[in-house]
Amino acid sequence: MSKNLYAHTKPGSKVDEWQKLEDHLTNVAEMALEFGSDYGVGKWAYFAGLWHDLGKSSNEFQAKLIAANDYDAHIETKPGRVDHSTAGAQHAYKILKDIGKILAYTIAGHHAGLPDGKSNEESCLAKRLEKKVPNYNLLVESNLIDYPSLKDLPIKVDKNRFGFQISFFIRMLYSCLVDADFLDTERFVDEDKSRWRSGYELLAVLQEKLNSYLDRFSQKSSPLAINNYRNQILNACLEAAEWSPGLFSLTVPTGGGKTLSSLAFAFKHALAHGKARIIYVIPYTSIIEQNAAVFREILGDDAVLEHHSNYDSSDEDYRSRLAAENWDAPLIVTTNVQFFESLFSNRSSRCRKIHRIANSVVILDEAQMLPVSLLKPCLEAIRELSLNYGTSTVLCTATQPALLKTDLFPEGLEGVREIIPEPSKLYSALKRVQIKKLPVLQDAKLVQQLQDYPRVLCIVNTRKHARAVFEKLPNRDGCFHLSGLMCPAHRTEVLERVKSTLLNDNKPCRVVSTQLAEAGVDVDFPVVFRAISGIDSIAQAAGRCNREGKLGQEGKVFVFSPESGVPPGDLRQAAETAESILRNHDDPLSLTAVTDYFRMYYWLKGEALDRQHILADLNEGSRSGDFPFKQINVKFRIIETEMQSLIIPFNQDADAVISELRYSTYPAAAARKAQRFTIQVYPQIINGLLAAGSVEQLQNQYLVLINRDLYRDDLGLCPEDPMFHEIESLIC
Repeated sequence: MSKNLYAHTKPGSKVDEWQKLEDHLTNVAEMALEFGSDYGVGKWAYFAGLWHDLGKSSNEFQAKLIAANDYDAHIETKPGRVDHSTAGAQHAYKILKDIGKILAYTIAGHHAGLPDGKSNEESCLAKRLEKKVPNYNLLVESNLIDYPSLKDLPIKVDKNRFGFQISFFIRMLYSCLVDADFLDTERFVDEDKSRWRSGYELLAVLQEKLNSYLDRFSQKSSPLAINNYRNQILNACLEAAEWSPGLFSLTVPTGGGKTLSSLAFAFKHALAHGKARIIYVIPYTSIIEQNAAVFREILGDDAVLEHHSNYDSSDEDYRSRLAAENWDAPLIVTTNVQFFESLFSNRSSRCRKIHRIANSVVILDEAQMLPVSLLKPCLEAIRELSLNYGTSTVLCTATQPALLKTDLFPEGLEGVREIIPEPSKLYSALKRVQIKKLPVLQDAKLVQQLQDYPRVLCIVNTRKHARAVFEKLPNRDGCFHLSGLMCPAHRTEVLERVKSTLLNDNKPCRVVSTQLAEAGVDVDFPVVFRAISGIDSIAQAAGRCNREGKLGQEGKVFVFSPESGVPPGDLRQAAETAESILRNHDDPLSLTAVTDYFRMYYWLKGEALDRQHILADLNEGSRSGDFPFKQINVKFRIIETEMQSLIIPFNQDADAVISELRYSTYPAAAARKAQRFTIQVYPQIINGLLAAGSVEQLQNQYLVLINRDLYRDDLGLCPEDPMFHEIESLIC
């Protein structure tokens, strides 16, 4: 491969530099073409790559390159750098007129991010297209100035979704361009780094490992009936894997083995239909850590790319860190936040991986956890990936939400095929709990009832309530607390102690927790108490009761109303909807009841299912071609609350990471390790802790708790000083 402009030696003649530029543009174009070819957008991506750096052929840029004599000359977002991206955007618009705006967005934003189409900022595309730029026609004799015939869009277009589809198409092209640009640059700057990106095992090899493990599936120490049903679920998934690509649902009660069965579906479906990779999307980091550990045990440590905020970099190698940049791996395990926020981002660092989602198999585990306030945009993304980009998506859950298109929900998904032949019969066969609604329980009464059972799990809605109930337990022997005020390493340690205690039949085990103990946490209690919440949350709590069916009778799940009520907002509305379902259905977890719950809940939400009006903004932009990419990047936030990270000196490993942060010249690697010891707290609390001298700031950005007395081994962050009590009610 020819060397491009990113040389560290003094440049030669201008002719040589132009040749290097042409080589770089050609390399990027050909790579972008390859990225987009699987789903028909390769030709468009090719010309985005061919023109993205045309501005570097100007005399002004060449002079800056010679003066700077290093890579920084190419980073136009730094002060004093020459704007070289606008030229290619103007070239695309000049040649292709209005349709050229599609390429202009991607080219103009390949450094600073996709711009808004039109705004008061100088960075918007409209002002960039009118901006006076240096003459870039120094390559006029080369074939880079070909006039392509890009008249017809390579995607199926629905006039009712036109704005969303074109904006999504632009993002997909942008992803192809920026990933190709990064990779070609990397090949020159660091050839060793580039070589590290290869070496993952093929999907067929990983499937053989999974099949070998599943051959032992029926030997798990569970009642024979449950194992038989788990095998039926697995066989249904393997049969459905032969179906044509598209949208699927997998409705399996908790404990039915849906995690491994859905993975088996994904492997077989990918190999049968030429899909490039499997992306397993999970709502919570507490679940992702557990599932990824299971996948590694089965497939090998190097087979799984785990990409989320709490991943401990001591467990990853150089190859996995590189693959996290653009998801160039066969199996990715990630979160809703990482997956969906990338699809609506305008930043090159997050959009770079989007084209890898195309032509893949996506498993949306616990699909009921899709963000309600962003549900409509999320559904549009799922729909579009299936319609135009060759992605097969599985909505995998024990409580299938009412996401299908109906008269009451016209924005729902069409053509979703259920993998399980008769989900209602499967639910009845695997029903292992009985739900009983209790009246309002004062905390004292709740604690009294918890004392009646030697083994019981109590799940409440807020951190504050979990702490209050736990502290009222008169005898703490065999009692455990879990909440978001405990760092991930601490929670993992407590969960391991809980599991160990449950293995000893003679030991009591009482756990008080927030919803952290729900979805994906593999514990099994005979009795569960759940503070009133949505039916989906109640079902998840019920999944921790009689999970393996070993009681010989149905487990007990008590749903109660806490004395302090339910926090306002989405949680209260979900709880009120659940109250109606509990009154009107004998079995509130039946498929009929769950469907009624989601239909009622979504109907109550109405326009709040797109609270930020993202789809309306995109439809409005389609009339003029002015899409608000930068604004949508700010609006689309699954976690809306602005919280700050606080690093806890939890153990010796945490102390070592904090020391590395304190003294390192390049603290990014240490900051990634610190995520295992980090909790999220409100800014008001951080300000109070800073004022009290209880928190130290390292490297002008990393906050570390230095008053260790404020972090308890049983409760996590729970300081005793009066300052904290004034603001602790803010923590939920």
